[in-house]
Amino acid sequence: MRQFDLAPLYRSTVGFDRLFSALDQFASAEAAPTYPPYNIERTGENAYRITVAVAGFTESDLSIEVRENALTLKGERKAEGKAEFLHQGIAARAFERRFQLADHVQVTGAALENGLLHIDLVREVPEAKKPRRIEIATAARPSAPVIEGDVRKDAVPQAA
Repeated sequence: MRQFDLAPLYRSTVGFDRLFSALDQFASAEAAPTYPPYNIERTGENAYRITVAVAGFTESDLSIEVRENALTLKGERKAEGKAEFLHQGIAARAFERRFQLADHVQVTGAALENGLLHIDLVREVPEAKKPRRIEIATAARPSAPVIEGDVRKDAVPQAA
């Protein structure tokens, strides 16, 4: 895989630290852990679900934490006693899995069902961040531009 040097971008930009750290993280994805396996699915226009295979873990063995834009899932089984295994093919080791969340993505709930942990997410974009229509003033209508949904003091009302 090719390595990209992002140093020139660090020198000429301000406020893009999270973007560059995400790019660095994706570039080193080859070393990312593969346990436990998971799926990410889109369940609606602004809804998502992360499903993690956590067979053998109970609710008390798992913890889910959201801090800033990072979702962290940790699992650690409590030792029930030392058994002598002739073959151990079921992985029950501790894990920590991190997911980077986009802006305005919120975790709405989690459920453990049949060895699968489902974490539901929704993207809720605030009204101030949604696109809005701007009126363009013309010679026939010289009033100041009025932004839909915004009452401006300097807007001149149109004569009927």
